[in-house]
Amino acid sequence: MPTAGEAEAVIIVKAAPQVGRRHGETVCCAGIDIYGNWLRLYPVAFRTLDHSRRFGRWDLIRFKWRLPKDDHRLESRRIDQDSIEIVGALKPSERSKFLSKAIVTSLNSERQARRSFALLKPLEVNSFRYEKKSKSDIDEEKETFDAIRAQTDLFSKHVVRTYTPCPYLFKYRYRTDDGVREGTCQDWEIEATFHKWSRRYGEAKALAEMQRVFGKEYPSNGMLLAMGTHSLHPDTWLINGVVRQDDISQHSLF
Repeated sequence: MPTAGEAEAVIIVKAAPQVGRRHGETVCCAGIDIYGNWLRLYPVAFRTLDHSRRFGRWDLIRFKWRLPKDDHRLESRRIDQDSIEIVGALKPSERSKFLSKAIVTSLNSERQARRSFALLKPLEVNSFRYEKKSKSDIDEEKETFDAIRAQTDLFSKHVVRTYTPCPYLFKYRYRTDDGVREGTCQDWEIEATFHKWSRRYGEAKALAEMQRVFGKEYPSNGMLLAMGTHSLHPDTWLINGVVRQDDISQHSLF
């Protein structure tokens, strides 16, 4: 395959921000191209992007890329974030058909095929729960973000607002063709929803609403999990995104 080029993809995954020494504050993003192939896009310093480039789920973006030297997963692309253009968006009426060609029910078979991203339709969602982070973990996370932000502001025209880490982990337990699994949701929308509802209702009611919406409504009405493997642990699958979609079956519309 080519080592560099230009591509278009519909964004499906925008995970919560993470910080690292190498790339600073970045967001794990991934999309599906018109052929149904996943593309993992990084490093994206999303909060420093110009507002015209700040894409959301279902946006169709065009970008320049090259193959990373330190990540040999098939879907990984090192993106030139200054090349990002939002060129369209997937209409609600088009989403089920577009997603259906990417849906799987087994992660083991995806791993055997050397794929590291998958759109999983769980056979059953057993539970959704939240877990309080320790105060020391929250403080450490916030200090790390603040330190990276201060460094970024010194060399960038973009002044990034302080990031408030979510004080809870939200986890799904679900069943696939391979058996029962459990994972932590890394979806930025889930964290953002908790923060918004906490400001509106208070923490206790916000958690109750999270349980109602993500624990009951999503599984009942139809949901998909955008799964990605860990870069250092290829057999570990992470929940990078949670996609609410009316119940559809694999290749049901083809």
